[in-house]
Amino acid sequence: MTFTKPLPKFDPRSIPVLGVDAHLSGVPAHDLTPQALRQRFRHPPVWTPEHSGEKKFADREPTLAAVLLPLVMRDELMVLLTERAGNMSNHSGQIALPGGRTDEVDHDAVDTALREAHEEIGLSREHVEVLGILPTYVTGTAFIVTPVVALVQTGFTLQSNPSEVADIFEVPLRYLMNPAHHQRHEFEFDGVLRQWLSMPYPGAGSSDAKERYIWGATAGMLRNLYRFLSA
Repeated sequence: MTFTKPLPKFDPRSIPVLGVDAHLSGVPAHDLTPQALRQRFRHPPVWTPEHSGEKKFADREPTLAAVLLPLVMRDELMVLLTERAGNMSNHSGQIALPGGRTDEVDHDAVDTALREAHEEIGLSREHVEVLGILPTYVTGTAFIVTPVVALVQTGFTLQSNPSEVADIFEVPLRYLMNPAHHQRHEFEFDGVLRQWLSMPYPGAGSSDAKERYIWGATAGMLRNLYRFLSA
């Protein structure tokens, strides 16, 4: 596959914040429990995803992919995220959900997400309880991504693939499901005005905590989860 246009090189942190969605209500704590999520996916509401895709950065053939949206069952649910390795050809260095492109051996999107999560971070299927899927999200690099939402039992041991993953960390689900942490941005590239969300997470609260800058496709899929849970 050949790109006809270069991908933009910019620091998303440098793009001004146009607004913060603090006027929207967060998902209540009682709706962010394993049992509440099981019930929500068994009996889904009528809802509409807010983000379904990005404007293309380049001409390339669409590629099917899937990501796992893992919710670790600690004292509160935690979203397991990765920082992509800096040498990746797509979305290098970005915060991401574990996942990747569909292989011929995969039966469906769930199979892709579980296989990729094991290959990227060593998460074993035996710890994963799949709840369901969210609507597909199309990235600017033409990946058609199916998010697979799952609960993850504790007791797992992770091992990152250094060629794909630079770091693994967790963020409280309640933080990401609070729109007061959802920021809006705009950026013009090659004459096209692009819009996206960011959800910066300041870390554990210590002075040397590393900020996790969640944005782009990952933030868009998390925003869709917010819309699904708050519908």
